[in-house]
Amino acid sequence: MLRRQARERREYLQRRAREQQQQRQRERKESLRRALDENRLLPTELRREALALQKELEFDFQAPGGTGDSQDDEYRWAGLEPPKVMVTTSRDPSARLRLFAKELCLLLPGARRMNRGRAELGALVAACRAAGVTDLLVLHETRGRPDGLTVSHLPHGPTAHFTLSGAVLRQEVGGLGGAPLAAPHLLLLRLDSTLGKRVGTILKHLFPVPRPDSRRVVTFANEDDVILVRNHVYRRRGRTVELEEVGPRFQLRPYLIRLGTLEQGDAADVEWRWHPYTATAPKRRLLSAT
Repeated sequence: MLRRQARERREYLQRRAREQQQQRQRERKESLRRALDENRLLPTELRREALALQKELEFDFQAPGGTGDSQDDEYRWAGLEPPKVMVTTSRDPSARLRLFAKELCLLLPGARRMNRGRAELGALVAACRAAGVTDLLVLHETRGRPDGLTVSHLPHGPTAHFTLSGAVLRQEVGGLGGAPLAAPHLLLLRLDSTLGKRVGTILKHLFPVPRPDSRRVVTFANEDDVILVRNHVYRRRGRTVELEEVGPRFQLRPYLIRLGTLEQGDAADVEWRWHPYTATAPKRRLLSAT
């Protein structure tokens, strides 16, 4: 079992490295094509290999109805079957963290909650792999206040780490009926940069494909690189639409994305890391293109 997992992980990394190399080659060809079409000077980094790239351009063609981009291998089969999400907490959780984990399972249709107990991360991830779990969510807290969320996609990654703030439970929202269990429609607002699309891909594949008549909406809205998570149900009354928040409500901010799974820790490659102490950090917008 361990040898097979190591082999699958090695083959996955090789496929990903090959796809990244092909993507860089396509970007160089596209830059050369634009320079030739606009009759301007070639970029400095392309001048040595311009003739070789131009010969390759003669044999390149766009497949009918395709974009030519390689498919993300991590979520290649997402959507064919409903995801199996497992939610757990850090060790010795408080009553509020246990309740928040239970309500997070209500937010994610089909998610199941598991008591952490004394289980190590390695044993936890191995058990999830054996059970066919697609995503493992681990909640963290500080003095009884939920303040962290880790999303690990199985079997090979990625693993995204978020700071969690402003957690409001369902009973604290007020005016609620029963918890809706239907798969929701998703709204991803202002997650249009490269990093924003990556984070949006990680979050949206925690949910199954909804039915067209579903009356539930989960919103991930980006405001100043903070993702606001809201859960609503709506109903039509004639020409008007009534919207009711059913909770829970919280905010997420990504700070680390690794290419491996949770138990690999620092051994996994870092895809992206938040650097808050650089001079340009207050001016940048990471999750949105504008």
